[in-house]
Amino acid sequence: MTATQSLGRKQINPESRAPKALGSYSHALQVGQLVFVAGQGCRDAKTGVEAGITLDGDGKVKAYDIEVQTEGVLKNLATVLESAGLSLSDVIDATVFLKSMSDFDAYNKVWAKYFTSECPPARTTVGVADLPGRNYIEIKAIAMAREPVEVEASVSSRIDSGAASF
Repeated sequence: MTATQSLGRKQINPESRAPKALGSYSHALQVGQLVFVAGQGCRDAKTGVEAGITLDGDGKVKAYDIEVQTEGVLKNLATVLESAGLSLSDVIDATVFLKSMSDFDAYNKVWAKYFTSECPPARTTVGVADLPGRNYIEIKAIAMAREPVEVEASVSSRIDSGAASF
């Protein structure tokens, strides 16, 4: 795991254990006790191929299985959280993006297998026009760490003295 601490922020990138980011962003960022996980799709870290899709001869999606895709997304989310020393049980809020709201019941069935506590996370589900790659679902989350990120003493003293510039 690559971890960079700056002004009380810690970057969390599980490197080869999760799919490579498709842009210039962190898989997750911890600020204080909160861990903000970027939207995860269902791409396999080793193959780079999205789970649960059937392709035609031209490589276009012919069919997809939202339950398989949801499983893949939640596994990728769990991998990122594990890199931060957390698990799905530490998720306090999630935003789910569905390419088709007609998939709601099927994804919700899979979700319920992963979040079984008496106090599941808050969740918002949004229908969207499109998602990156061949994803039909994407989930971003906020989790709560047990310990806050430690701020370097030199940075902390500059902030306390008002000398930090942002």
